[in-house]
Amino acid sequence: MTLVRFRDRADAGRQLAMKLLRFLGTRSVVYGIARGGVVVAAEVAKDIGAELDVVVVRKLGHPGSPEYACGAITAGGDLAVKQDGDGVSEEWLESETQREVLEAMRREALYLEGREPVPCKGRTAIVIDDGIATGMTVEVALLAIRRLEPARIVVATPVTTPAAVRRFSELADEVVAVQIPEHLHAVGQAYEDFSQVKDEEVLACLNASRV
Repeated sequence: MTLVRFRDRADAGRQLAMKLLRFLGTRSVVYGIARGGVVVAAEVAKDIGAELDVVVVRKLGHPGSPEYACGAITAGGDLAVKQDGDGVSEEWLESETQREVLEAMRREALYLEGREPVPCKGRTAIVIDDGIATGMTVEVALLAIRRLEPARIVVATPVTTPAAVRRFSELADEVVAVQIPEHLHAVGQAYEDFSQVKDEEVLACLNASRV
């Protein structure tokens, strides 16, 4: 499959929503993985008439190459680490997880602004990121969502790989994607504009969905 680039995350969200129209009018909750996934998820939630909420995940950057994630953690302390550990020490991992969980908690408090999370028990949870390459972020987000006791979990994304589809088909009830190219080295390849999303944009998306 030839990769066709999305204009930006909002464009990707609108295209993803077309794949999720069967959830229109259902009691679904759309979860955007902060930060970029929230912009995509906001478009989906709007188009299918679902409630929007956020999952805060922090990657654990490898000490030798911070851009390379060897794990991920949520504000609730849900942790996923690559099986081989990528050669990091237990001491480093413990220190890094403590640091990143505090940052995740800070961001979650900022985004929720004192509001309670959207109730999800017995409902369909649609978990969205702006793309899935390694899948560490989504894997740990699913741990957090599963604790909310949804009846069904759907992983949805504008772009991912065949390997990720196979992997998340085992971890979730369904995987939905707009594009599934054979090779995806970085999610940014699929976007013309993949600029970093700021906290203010996440807040704007969440606040607009609650009007």
